[in-house]
Amino acid sequence: MKHISQNDSLQGKDRIIFVTKEDHATPSNAELVEEDPNDPYEERGLILPSGEINWNCPCLGGMASGPCGTEFKEAFSCFHYSKEEVKGSDCLDQFRSMQGCMQRYPELYPQEDEKESREKDQTSQDSASAETSGANSTSDIEKDSNTTQPNKEGAVES
Repeated sequence: MKHISQNDSLQGKDRIIFVTKEDHATPSNAELVEEDPNDPYEERGLILPSGEINWNCPCLGGMASGPCGTEFKEAFSCFHYSKEEVKGSDCLDQFRSMQGCMQRYPELYPQEDEKESREKDQTSQDSASAETSGANSTSDIEKDSNTTQPNKEGAVES
């Protein structure tokens, strides 16, 4: 088996191993490494076993690392650790700060009403386009029905 290590011609975290037919013919001697429950890069969901927030969770959709990542983390942490009877009611300032940051980057964080407005505009454009092509189809049908068809033998004119 030929092995190319990271220090050879490759950079990064991956390792390339070329396997021959003979390598496949023998049983594997690979040992499975037990997962480290404290590894912050393991996918463990939003809340780690320790109760801490997993900022690397894909469920956050990159919010923790965007331009408003700090504000998002502060607001989300406040909410997560909130002991108030109405959870998060003590976090209004953090959420306002996060909202203010998001409004400074509307291309990255569109507001719901803006998003709905864009979707409605797109739907309206699609409908208008369909109506226009539908109108053309209708006029073609009307033209066809208005043309005089030759009288077939045995047909009675009214």
